Amino acid sequence: MSKEVHIVLDETAMAAAGQGNILASRLIHRAHAEPGWYLYAPVCALVEADRARPGTAEHLAAMPGLAVLELDLPAALTVARQATWAIAHAQYAAQPAPQRPDGAIVATTMPKRWEDQPVRVLDLTP
Repeated sequence: MSKEVHIVLDETAMAAAGQGNILASRLIHRAHAEPGWYLYAPVCALVEADRARPGTAEHLAAMPGLAVLELDLPAALTVARQATWAIAHAQYAAQPAPQRPDGAIVATTMPKRWEDQPVRVLDLTP
């Protein structure tokens, strides 16, 4: 197992960060300041977060410790089969990949909706 920490923000975590959620703020700080901490914003989830809270996308995309994950062809094919693009892209991004061999943890303020999904979850509910 890797000592690196990879966190994927779902749209609820992104909206929470824009509203001053202390746990989301700590994740953002760690990703910016500590080596081995990586924070990701799947673009489909970023769009949904911005729809819920306008300005969220620009705010998060400007943060140096946050990587925006584009919708490449494999992700698009996965997302196209799901009802909710934001959840599907976050779930896809959390799966093991060459840059994230152990996968990633999904940060959310709605952990119940991830219960039946094959991902690890970090509850950001204050």
